[in-house]
Amino acid sequence: MAETIVHALQSCALPLLEARMLMQHVTGYSRVQLLTHDTEVLNDAQQVHWQTLIARRVQGEPMAYIIGEREFYGRMFAVNPNVLIPRPDTETLIDAVLSDFGAQALSAIDLGTGSGAIALTLAAERPSWNVCATDISAQALEVARQNSQRLNTSVRFFEGDWWAALPADESLKFHIVVSNPPYIEANDEHLSEGDVRFEPIGALTDGADGLQHYRRILYDVARYLHTNGAVYFEHGYNQGASVRGILSEANFTQVRTIQDLSGNDRVSTGILK
Repeated sequence: MAETIVHALQSCALPLLEARMLMQHVTGYSRVQLLTHDTEVLNDAQQVHWQTLIARRVQGEPMAYIIGEREFYGRMFAVNPNVLIPRPDTETLIDAVLSDFGAQALSAIDLGTGSGAIALTLAAERPSWNVCATDISAQALEVARQNSQRLNTSVRFFEGDWWAALPADESLKFHIVVSNPPYIEANDEHLSEGDVRFEPIGALTDGADGLQHYRRILYDVARYLHTNGAVYFEHGYNQGASVRGILSEANFTQVRTIQDLSGNDRVSTGILK
């Protein structure tokens, strides 16, 4: 049955904002165009596409995966179920790094880059920096490279497990190390709720206490981080004290925790002695 855009929006089971976003995806219209073409009738292909997207969202699938992108730090990033969805909390890490380091030529690495949101944002905001990024997932790196092309940034990507991803024949050292590793505890009930049900489990939890990857990264950090170099870790709202302790034990000084916009502990950082 033929259906107009406005009727489809009004009759679906989703909040209007979400419905409009999906309709923009179906029609290719901007938000303004959607309003000015609301009496237009959807063709058969659009109708099928619309119903498919609605069904996916009703089942709880994240909007970012349905649409295929998410905004982060003012830029659009492609995402799919092989990567975590970039979240506003992670912008706290970006703000901290940019506040501490200016435009001078530096080297930085993002360990466990996923969609590339952190690495590519740093490269875009600081074009003079030499930025590298790693991930153990080839599928995630494919997304990150796609985002690097669409944002026209120059980042070197390496596949592998944390530091092991870096080529053995290069003596790479960095001034800045950033990471948003899997930090949810294995028994956390939130793993079975909301958007995270659809996200890659290996990017969410270490299968233990949520702190194992911080320890693994710091075990070899002195080999790759310049003296007086800085580490920035994103972590859970209740992990600030634990991550600060891990940094201190790894010979870091000036250790501190930064709160996100909600006032929760979100990023801990320190300087290598």
